[in-house]
Amino acid sequence: MECARRTFLTAGVGGMAVLATPRLFAVEDDDKKKQDEKEEDVGATEDLMREHGVLNRVLLTYEEGLRRLRAKEEFDPEVFHSTATLVRKFVEDYHEKLEENFIFPEFEKQKKLVDLVKTLRQQHEAGRQVTDVILRNATKDAFMKADAQEEVVKSIVAFNRMYRPHEAREYTVLFPTLRKIVPAKRLDELGEQFEKEEDRLFGEEGFEKVVDQVATIEKQLGIYELAQFTPKLRH
Repeated sequence: MECARRTFLTAGVGGMAVLATPRLFAVEDDDKKKQDEKEEDVGATEDLMREHGVLNRVLLTYEEGLRRLRAKEEFDPEVFHSTATLVRKFVEDYHEKLEENFIFPEFEKQKKLVDLVKTLRQQHEAGRQVTDVILRNATKDAFMKADAQEEVVKSIVAFNRMYRPHEAREYTVLFPTLRKIVPAKRLDELGEQFEKEEDRLFGEEGFEKVVDQVATIEKQLGIYELAQFTPKLRH
């Protein structure tokens, strides 16, 4: 009787183990899936910083266009217009709106870096006015006029001069402070909001599509290959 009881218990425990094993693997798979999704998620500050990478590449295309004009090399003004259109849609109507609607208010509510935020807001507005000038004067017909070319050149110089220190100050002061004054949970929520807005405006993988657009302009200008920027050093 005791032997039968032991046999029953052993079989029962073994059966439970067999039944539990698939469930254990399922839990592990769920955990791995959640971990993978978490790793794929882009946080609010990282999202804004990678968008600054797009802005940096835009500034380079503007600079290359100006260089070609000054060197009297062959140049299609449509490059300026395409770049300014990308600035309007991605930088000004998306990236800066995120900062103005979600990031800057966090500082204003807590009375942190108020003067800096005020200046950043003013520069956003100034940048939009400059982009208006570029879009108006960088069409093929308008650009044939000397005064239109002068307006475009002045505007691009002003745009780049402002945005280099603008984004550098956000990188080194604003974003690091944001992590100190906003709880991690709130930053996660902002990251999700940013992703939804990106999908709404640009579709799935919207950021990747915008990067492809920048790359297309870079290829037109012959500045896409990164290796060309490596200095040739003498040994």
